[in-house]
Amino acid sequence: MLIGANELKRKMLIAVDSQPYTVTEVFFAAPSARGASTMVRTKLRHLVTNAVMERTFKTSEKFEEPDIALAPASFLYSDGDAFHFMDEASYEQFSLTAGQLGEERLFLKEGISLHIRRYNGEPIAAELPPFVDLAVTSTEPGVRGDTGSGGSTKTATLETGLRVRVPLFIKEGEVVLISTQTGEFAGRA
Repeated sequence: MLIGANELKRKMLIAVDSQPYTVTEVFFAAPSARGASTMVRTKLRHLVTNAVMERTFKTSEKFEEPDIALAPASFLYSDGDAFHFMDEASYEQFSLTAGQLGEERLFLKEGISLHIRRYNGEPIAAELPPFVDLAVTSTEPGVRGDTGSGGSTKTATLETGLRVRVPLFIKEGEVVLISTQTGEFAGRA
C-alpha cells in the first residue's frame, strides 16, 4: 500500500529512496502562485543511522511502507555501550548500542517487556511501553510545610540514571511511574 505525501503524519514510517525513515515533523505549505501544487515540507529521521534530513515533496508523491516489523522482547542487561535483549518469540539474544537507543536507554531496567523494531530482520530500535516504573535512588528530602501545596517539585535521580521532577512527598527507595513519551513523573507505581 502506498502512502501519499498529503497523508503524512508525525511518527509515520516511510521509505524514501529505498531507505527507512520516520517522519518527525510535517508542514503543508500552501502555494502562492495560482495553479501551483501544495508542497509538503518534512523532517525525516533515518531508522538505521538516525541521521536527520529535511525534504520537500509534492502532495502527489507516494511512498512505500518500509519492511519494518515489531517483535516482543525483554531487556536483559547493559554492559557499557551495549544493551542486551531477548526476543520473546524465538529466545534469540541480540544487542543494540547506546547510539541506536538514544535517550530511550534511560527508561530500560532489567526484565522490562517492550517491542523491538526490525528492518529487513535486523534489530534497529526499541519501542518502549507508554509508562515504566523506576525506583528513586536519590532525592533531597521535602521541606516541611511545602508538602501540602501540591504544586512544588524537586529533582530525583532514578535507578537508570534518569533525572526527573517529582512531588516533594516522594522519598528515596519509592517506585514511581514515568511516561516514556514525555520523560515526566506520572504517579506512584
